[in-house]
Order: sequence, then structure tokens, then C-alpha cells
Amino acid sequence: MDCKLNNTILKNFWVTALSISCLINGRSIPEEFLMDSQNIITAAMKDSTAYERLAYLCDTFGPRLSGSSNLEKALDWIISEMRSDGLKMPRGERVQVPTWIRGKESLDLILPFKKSMGMLGLGGSIATPKGGIKAEVVVVNNFDELDEKGNDVRGKIVLFNAPFTTYGETVQYRYKGSSSAARYGALASLIRSVGPWSMNTPHTGAMAYDKDQPKIPHAAITMEDAMMFGRLQERGERIVLHLRMDARSVADRWSRNVIAELPGSEFPEEIIVLGGHIDSWDVGQGAHDDGGGCIAAWQAVKLIKDLGLQPKRTLRVVLWTNEENGGRGNKNYRDEHLDELKDHILAIESDGGVFNPRGFGLTGSDEARDILTSISRLLLPIDANAIFKGGRAADIAPLNDEGVPAMSLKVDGSKYFWYHHTNADTFDKVDIMEFNRCVAAMAVMAYVVADMDDRLPR
Repeated sequence: MDCKLNNTILKNFWVTALSISCLINGRSIPEEFLMDSQNIITAAMKDSTAYERLAYLCDTFGPRLSGSSNLEKALDWIISEMRSDGLKMPRGERVQVPTWIRGKESLDLILPFKKSMGMLGLGGSIATPKGGIKAEVVVVNNFDELDEKGNDVRGKIVLFNAPFTTYGETVQYRYKGSSSAARYGALASLIRSVGPWSMNTPHTGAMAYDKDQPKIPHAAITMEDAMMFGRLQERGERIVLHLRMDARSVADRWSRNVIAELPGSEFPEEIIVLGGHIDSWDVGQGAHDDGGGCIAAWQAVKLIKDLGLQPKRTLRVVLWTNEENGGRGNKNYRDEHLDELKDHILAIESDGGVFNPRGFGLTGSDEARDILTSISRLLLPIDANAIFKGGRAADIAPLNDEGVPAMSLKVDGSKYFWYHHTNADTFDKVDIMEFNRCVAAMAVMAYVVADMDDRLPR
């Protein structure tokens, strides 16, 4: 597939770029970075290899929940492909991961009328008793309303009909809603799916139990049905549901972080990490979350190698396992490489979908910010040159805790939570031009940091 970037825009930019001063430690970016960056961007935009690999990953292995055979088969394939690419030391580092199995599940409306309803059990939830739970529903919009109703929810199912504000705020109902409802004697709890938009697509995700409260089943329903239940309750209708869940947690299983490298030519012990999390939830195909981020990081390093570029420092691809329901992969990587972390120069993560990139978030020193802001001007042709505050993301956070500067790829995420953790997170939602721009942005940033004369300061 021939994916052409606007050549006129590119040409005009590079002419302009050669005449402007992009300073690094008081010196201009060497002209070779301008030309190398042009070559990287042009090659990334014309290439379809990574896009086709993402399609294969999604279609062949499907959802990749930690502990599943789908995930482990995908990891075997990735390691084999990395070896074929000529990357050095492709390998899996073993990690024990929690394993939750969804099983069969269903939700039926009994009163005020009959309807089979879309739902997804939340990761970590227990099962219902055999035969399910048939009970009246109490709808609340927030935790304060739950506290006001208090013991009125005893023996009933609580539905948190919380409108989406921000992910960080609204996800609290998913994470701790069950224990909050159990405190007042609820038999089960439901949440309105965490997202701003829906086409009857429930969203799954991780939840947790408070050790001081009884464990009750916890599931998500669609935005549409949650809003309908709110209206029914306002009209004084009695709402009765029949919830069945066979979910269970089993003993930890072995998984792997996948690692491969392009060794540095002068300072191979100094490492720039690029990656994402290769596990997904057990629905959809994990295309945007986070198969696309993983393949983009991998392709960024492959592209640099294929262009014959040899950065001074090592570029390391890391595909973390178990981000979704445990975060053990990132902690294991930190622990396994603790002695190396003093020489980890920068960690770059892509975990917000592979939509149009806008730039990078950064958690690092002011001196590092000035340098990376200068480098980011090389990304003007693809409008990905912004440097935002805050670069911590789940899998590079443990590295950042050890002092490693952290960058996260920032994209136009206006549609991300449409698909996030749903059956709709499938390959067809990925646009090749947007995806290739993500590859280009990560490749240029990683390459220049790896090839600068001076080490990026902390």
C-alpha cells in the first residue's frame, strides 16, 4: 500500500527547517538530524508493514487477557517476527500474572417489561450464586446518592448511573462501586459503562474489592440502558433484573514481557525504551488498547534499522504484559533491570490509541524539556510537535519512579473511549495514515535522543 504524505508540505518544511535554529544545549541540531528525520517520516508514511502486522495480530489472536492462551500465542509470534526483522535479542522475560476467567454471563430485564440486555462483567468480579440473582434495582447517580439511600438498597441491585466526566473521575464507580454498594447490603452492583459515547456497547475493565466489605458481583451495562433505568425510576416504575455471572479467578499463570533491541554504536549501555502493553481485555481485539501502541513502537525501531541508521545509544522495544488487570509486567521489568536503570535515558510509551499524534507528554527536568521541545520541531510536518506536561503512563511509571524521564505519545483521543475496553476495539477502527504518523513521531523522537552527542539530562 502506498501511503503518500503531502509532498509540498514536507518540502516547504524542510527548506524552512534548515534555516531556523533548533537548539540543543546551546547548539543547533546538526543538519543530519533534519535529513534523517525527513527520511524517517517519509518512510513511515509510505510503509504498510506495521499496519498489516496489527491486522494480523488482531485477526489471528483476538483479545489477549493476561493468563490466556491467546496472549501467549501472540507473544510467540511477536518474538519470531522480531527475530525475522533482525532486531537483537528478541526474548520473553517471564512474569506471573493474575488470571480471571469471564465464563458465561447474562442480564435480563424482568420488570416493567422483558428485555435481554447487553452487559460485561468487570475484571476480578466474583460469580453470582448458581441460578443467578433476581432482584429489584435502585438507581443512583453518584456515591453521595448511595449514602443518602443507605439501607434502602439492602437485598437489591445497585446501579451507578454516573455520567462520564473524565476517565479518572468516572472510573471510580467501576473500581470501587461494588464494595460501596456491599456496605449497605446490596446483592450485586452495576455501573453505567465508563465512556462518553455508545452504540449499545458495554465497557469492561478492572475492579477491586475492599477487604473489609462482602464481595458481590459487579458488571457494566450500556450507557443507553443505564439512562433508561434512570428514567424508569423517575417515573416510579419497579425495575427487576436477573443477573447471571460465572466469572472466577484462578491461580496465577506465567506470561512474558517481550523485549528486543537495536544496539547503540557508541554507548550501547545507555538505553531508550519504547513500548506499550501487549495484553488487552477479553473482548474486541485490543486494536487501539494497546496493540496499535505496541506495533507502532516496534515499527519505529525496525524503521530506523531498515533505513541503515545507527544511533549512538541502544533502542529497546518493551511490550509489557498484564497492564490491564494487575500491572505486574511493568514492575517486573523494573525489578529485572534495576541495575541498568541509571543508564535508562528515556522511556516512551504509547497507550492512548493510535489516532493522529499531537506530540508527547513529559515528566522530566526543565533542562530535558528544553531539549525535547527543540527536537519536537522535527515533527512539524505531521503536526506532532507539542510537548505537554505529564508523561507518566502506567507501564513507564515504575521507571519514572526510579528517575527515568517519561514520555507518553499524545494523540487526538476524542474517540478513544468510544472503543476502550469494548467489543468495538477492533482493527477496522485504526486509520493507516494516523497510525503511520504515530510510528513516525515515536521513531524521530527516539532516534534523535539516542543519537545526540550529549546524554539527555535527568
